[in-house]
Amino acid sequence: MSDATTGLNPAFAQIDSLQLNGGPLIICDVDEVVLHFIEPLEKRMARLGMEFIDTRYRLTGNIRHAATQDLASYEEVYDLLHGFFDDPDLHQEPVPGASRALAELSRTAQVIMLTNMPARFQKDRERVLASHGVPYPVIVNEGAKGPAVSRLAERIDGPIIFLDDSPSNLVSVRDAVNHAHIIQFIADPRFFATAEIVDGAKLTSNCWDETHRFIQGILSEHMATR
Repeated sequence: MSDATTGLNPAFAQIDSLQLNGGPLIICDVDEVVLHFIEPLEKRMARLGMEFIDTRYRLTGNIRHAATQDLASYEEVYDLLHGFFDDPDLHQEPVPGASRALAELSRTAQVIMLTNMPARFQKDRERVLASHGVPYPVIVNEGAKGPAVSRLAERIDGPIIFLDDSPSNLVSVRDAVNHAHIIQFIADPRFFATAEIVDGAKLTSNCWDETHRFIQGILSEHMATR
């Protein structure tokens, strides 16, 4: 989505304000990658009389009203998600191993969190992540993530590793930054088991130990060639 006054993606100003050293960069999504999302969302949906139709990896078109079996509209899904992040009692548990892996990887690479949500949630998102040992800059984006990652890539000479659960975001980044290492990560075991593998993904995983080893291999290879 473009900013009406600048014509730029609203994430660009946030990206341009970052202090980057040009070295390896890990760009990591938040929900269902470092924080569980599906399970707490289902709890909220149950309170509202809603449910997933199945474990296909999408939201719009996959949520219905339990009592009537009617499909939830786009507007209802939009309100559901915004209500989810507005909920003061929201408890998103960390995905096991995520904070430890990122802490170790941050010794040799910069780490940035790139998440799709309105800007008003940014500070809360940073606070929640920091409370779970994930104290990295949070960039809030709207729409496809390819343009934001491309903007970041302009300032990076080393490898770029991008982790996300959303197939559309993975494809967007794959097409925008063809040298990026794309990792498809889905923490929820049900949605992971039914996910279609994204063409071009270097790794598809729901385990941070495995993901850590894979990323460390990329970083070690880079350091060996310097």
